[in-house]
Amino acid sequence: MLTSKLVPYFLTFLVLFHTGLARTCSMYKVTKDGKTFVGCNEDAWRTSPRIWFETAGKNAKYGAAFTGSRFDGLNGYAPQSGMNEAGLSFSRLASFTPARKSDGKHPPILNQTNFLKQILHSCRTVEEVQRYVSQFDRSTFMEDVLIYIDKSGKYLVVEPYSTQIGYENTYVLSNFCPSITSQKEALKLNRYRKGIELLNSKVDTTLVFLRSLSDSMHVCRPKIGDGTLLTSIWNLNDGKIHLYFYHDYRKRRTFDLRDELQKGDHLLSIDDVFPINAEFEKLGTYKTTKNTVWMMLSMMAFSFILFCSAMYFLISFFFKKDERSYLKLLLFFLGISLSYFLFVLCTNQSIFYFQAPFVDRFSVIVSLSAYVPNILVLIIIPLIYWNLIVFKTNSWTFIPRNLFLLNNVIYVILLCFLGYWRLFWC
Repeated sequence: MLTSKLVPYFLTFLVLFHTGLARTCSMYKVTKDGKTFVGCNEDAWRTSPRIWFETAGKNAKYGAAFTGSRFDGLNGYAPQSGMNEAGLSFSRLASFTPARKSDGKHPPILNQTNFLKQILHSCRTVEEVQRYVSQFDRSTFMEDVLIYIDKSGKYLVVEPYSTQIGYENTYVLSNFCPSITSQKEALKLNRYRKGIELLNSKVDTTLVFLRSLSDSMHVCRPKIGDGTLLTSIWNLNDGKIHLYFYHDYRKRRTFDLRDELQKGDHLLSIDDVFPINAEFEKLGTYKTTKNTVWMMLSMMAFSFILFCSAMYFLISFFFKKDERSYLKLLLFFLGISLSYFLFVLCTNQSIFYFQAPFVDRFSVIVSLSAYVPNILVLIIIPLIYWNLIVFKTNSWTFIPRNLFLLNNVIYVILLCFLGYWRLFWC
């Protein structure tokens, strides 16, 4: 009985905090006086926001506009939000759904990007979308929730294992699946709660109000990146698209879908159509292991050297005792810890953008490794001093004392990197 009662809470934990929800997006829709508007905030540390227009072609009924920032190879950019000529809009938000066993009755979705595009190219209403998506096994979207809104104001929430049409005049959604998340738990997400609170106090379709609503739900983290990269407000009745770039709500660019489609298929870089944004420029020059090859290779090399050194010092500690054997044991633990931390830096992009100490809600070990930079700062001076003593007294043979020196050189270099990434905390 106790286990069954705990299951919903565990699922909610997974939904709200899966992988730290690095892609923290939000959206709303407002219908009033026969007009429907949809606002979408794409929150990401990518530096490639785009808007593009695709005309109706041989296999498409409707032309459409899309926004997104993730390049998907030969498929082009992956849509984050969009709207077609019929006034059907959509938004894609990061979420998480516990896996279930497939019934095997529906074909899988082989290409997410083309699937999302095809829906806007072929559907007019949320009922049509529901019929279309229900033909497929949607388990490929285990980390997403999709929402479609047509110009009547109806909306369709598409989850991996369920779809639900809604009719409320206002609706807000963020990084959770409504079918398995209570309202009480959803309100713990600040951006979602702020949108709900503002719409509870007032419902309006003026651009001033919608901009303030988008602004209230935007994200701007205190370190760098993961701010609201692009805000889009879609007028489903007249086809107007209003864009705000990198959480600067003083400047706007407006596109008319019909006018843009007359120009044919084309893609625009968002940072080219807006004035220079100082915060975005800073993000664009920020180097990490994920966007700079030589940094990735350096961290991998350092990790390998420190791991091998740690193993050497451990073996030497047991088989070649001397007056400073305790140093070898210390170098073993420090080498293993740093080697693992560098592995984290090569595999976890979030750590570069969140304040230190970084917390990984799914790994205690990763969270504990975030304290390694501070340990290194505290111990680096004693390590250099002991290294000098070892050389001066010749208490160690050639290999261990020079390996100690190599480790210290790596430690100093790493401190420069860690300082640049602001991974120290106090």
